[in-house]
Amino acid sequence: MNTVELFSGAGGLGMGLSLSGFKPKAVVEWDKWACDTVRQNQERGFPYVADWNVYEGDVRQWVGEFCSNPAANAIDLVAGGPPCQPFSMGGKHAAFADSRDMFPVSVDVVRRLRPRAFIFENVKGLTRAAFHNYYHYILLQLEFPELVRKVDQSWREHLDSLQRHKSSNRETAELRYNVIPTLVNAANFGVPQKRERVFIVGFRSDLDVQWRFPWETHSQSALMFDQWVTGEYWDRHEISRKQRPSMPATLVERIDRMRGLAIAPTQRPWRTVRDALVGLPDPESHPRLAAEFHNHRFQAGAKIYPGHTGSALDLPAKTLKAGDHGVPGGENMLVRLDGSVRYFSIRESARLQTFPDGYVFHGSWTESMRQLGNAVPVLLAQTVAASVAEKLLENSSRTQSSQRRLVA
Repeated sequence: MNTVELFSGAGGLGMGLSLSGFKPKAVVEWDKWACDTVRQNQERGFPYVADWNVYEGDVRQWVGEFCSNPAANAIDLVAGGPPCQPFSMGGKHAAFADSRDMFPVSVDVVRRLRPRAFIFENVKGLTRAAFHNYYHYILLQLEFPELVRKVDQSWREHLDSLQRHKSSNRETAELRYNVIPTLVNAANFGVPQKRERVFIVGFRSDLDVQWRFPWETHSQSALMFDQWVTGEYWDRHEISRKQRPSMPATLVERIDRMRGLAIAPTQRPWRTVRDALVGLPDPESHPRLAAEFHNHRFQAGAKIYPGHTGSALDLPAKTLKAGDHGVPGGENMLVRLDGSVRYFSIRESARLQTFPDGYVFHGSWTESMRQLGNAVPVLLAQTVAASVAEKLLENSSRTQSSQRRLVA
């Protein structure tokens, strides 16, 4: 199945697509550092990006060139993570008025390529009350991509026309998608990071695909059970009883109820920072051992201040973030057991985003951490992409069976 990926960044979403059987016909990204990361891994022979055709530049220029290519007529999936700054908590909250809002461009690509499905990812902030109307506008544009905004029409006027069209229930032959938006926490899918993101998935309506977001596989309750009821978490990490931290007072009542029920949760435990960093030496105290791993060097300067207190070792990490100029102050830190803090190394951050150890990041610590803060966790991307691939393959199989029956 053929795909194009927009705003590909360092390759987290694209790698998940490749692992799910999609073949990229184009990978588009304007940021030089992120493109260099992908190209460097291609030069090193990293398998999941080896056949990517990287286009470094503006998506708007790329799509015009690509549509003249015969490959544009056979795209099964359009995917991407449009820039999140217009909607992020730390951004300017300008939405449509922000020149970095690339959702209109994403809709235009869907309209031109008519893929069988699409996957778009963005920050939780997109669902905030302040963006309610604009979020609804994005979803309606993706549902009816051929109903293009007129030159003299504001986005609010266009929203009104889209709403009227949807409520009319007219049966037309126009391009239409069944759009399913979902807010998810990556930790609930095995990513060692509490990272809430919106996924907007759509299937072309003529395919008659019934899809839902994959079931969650991990939970906080299962982690609590593993740590404070059975103790298997500590045993797995060879932490003696004397070395184990005390149970937080806020959990005592809940853990007592778990013990009384004596029923283990059906889901797997959340993966923690400790789980993610197994086998990685501390880059500050063991720099020589750390040097054996790609991008695993100590970065000085971490400090705590109100609202920025770092990530506990025995919970999933807080959301890795990317500022306009690298790492926001006080973020992306590990809190040691003695209460001191240090920055996560690039390699540790890559593990928290579920990138393989063999995947290297190009550029300075600041540039690499910015790429990681913007990335889609590979495991989460693969989970979503695999579920979409399954439905597309089922549809292809039904279509082929119908054609064989007609021929017979």
